[in-house]
Amino acid sequence: MKVLICGGGTGGHIYPALSAVDELNNMGIPLDDILWIGTQGEIEESLIPKHGLRLETIVGGAIVGVPWRERVVNLTKLAWSLGKASRIMGSFKPSVLFMTGGYVNAPVATAAWLRRIPSVIFLPDVEPGLAIRELSRFAKRVACATEASLSYFKPGKGVVTGYPVRGLLQEATSIDKVEALARFNLKDGRPTLFVFGGSRGARSINRALMTGLEQLLEYIQVIHISGTLDWAEVKENGNSLSDGPRAFYRAYPYLHEEMGLAFRAADLVVARAGASMLGEGPAFGLPAILVPYPHAWRYQKVNADYLEERGAAMTIRDEDLREKLVEMVLELTLNRARLDDISAAAKSLAAPDSATNLAQLVMDIGSGAVK
Repeated sequence: MKVLICGGGTGGHIYPALSAVDELNNMGIPLDDILWIGTQGEIEESLIPKHGLRLETIVGGAIVGVPWRERVVNLTKLAWSLGKASRIMGSFKPSVLFMTGGYVNAPVATAAWLRRIPSVIFLPDVEPGLAIRELSRFAKRVACATEASLSYFKPGKGVVTGYPVRGLLQEATSIDKVEALARFNLKDGRPTLFVFGGSRGARSINRALMTGLEQLLEYIQVIHISGTLDWAEVKENGNSLSDGPRAFYRAYPYLHEEMGLAFRAADLVVARAGASMLGEGPAFGLPAILVPYPHAWRYQKVNADYLEERGAAMTIRDEDLREKLVEMVLELTLNRARLDDISAAAKSLAAPDSATNLAQLVMDIGSGAVK
């Protein structure tokens, strides 16, 4: 069986698919029989080859939320890419197309449909965006991260697989918490807050944390991933701390292999409400304060609401961060019973077999077992 994967643009789309690739490989599909189609200039150009996969790229661009002139140009690019997508399929001859969402999928999904190649699409967020809504018409099934997503599709179209957590993070769930704390030279027994906003960072979160940092460090210890954009400011702020508070503060522009250790060391996380939090918070049973990005489409708010309604998280609006962040963090971290309740709720949402579930669905569609 040959598997063609299409998608990219964000880690929330790419990492779950790479987790499924690992499971497909474990099921007997060699990496040579898996081909990824992505977009020129996006992060998949670096991530996919590192995973041992062959990458083909096509051109394209967003057609929603952009000026009409840019939309016309991008539509033209996507139409031109239909020919390249068709040629790739003609030479690779996939048994199944596995899509992860985004505009890059449009020409590939069309080419697959014209060649009668069955497809499956993965929905990482709770609510599907326009691209996934439209692409679901081409797909045999939509693999959903949560059961709440099923209502957006016709009965039988959606299948709950869970959100696959990338390998290094999944492995870290079994590491002893004391060991994880020791990797950051932090103390066991003192509440630990983990703050991050993605590889580039979240400026509003960074600045709200810096505003209340000294007050927080009187009671807790903090692991802070600033992202690359604000690193100079965050580093300078950390260096300005007196020796006492500084002993309980660890700041980094980004963490790679150690990201799972930071999750494992933490008692509470403050983060955006991207799709990955649907899998990563529950995998570690980690209570969350989520700050949906206000300038994106509403999917982050829907993700945050999903977790909050199930008792696994609390939400702060971005504009309320400076006023409410310190109070909310201390209210939770200094109340062990409350944290334990939220942790249990988060853990109940974990789906440790999600990568296997997703890979098996791709296999079933590629083999014709799913009609």
